[in-house]
Amino acid sequence: MSNRLYDILKAPVVSEKTARLQEQGNQYVFEVRTDATKADVRAAVEKLFSVKVENVTVVNIKGKNKSFRFQPGRRSDRRKAYVRLADGQSIDLGAKA
Repeated sequence: MSNRLYDILKAPVVSEKTARLQEQGNQYVFEVRTDATKADVRAAVEKLFSVKVENVTVVNIKGKNKSFRFQPGRRSDRRKAYVRLADGQSIDLGAKA
């Protein structure tokens, strides 16, 4: 089960919007596996970062149609999870292991 937790969370999403969410609403955004459920994301974040999760919202993002070297193609579908932590909790995404 422990190995699966590392597979659920792919990477944190770092952008201006996510920085505002971290400051104002104590929310963090992660790119997750496309088959991950809210319960999976909650368990992974709580176990890996030792924090208490209040709420998880999951968003599916459809891949765009693009052309690659004049050949039609499609970007992969993605899934993001917005994770709200309990008051007083935080995650240091800049820390190196």
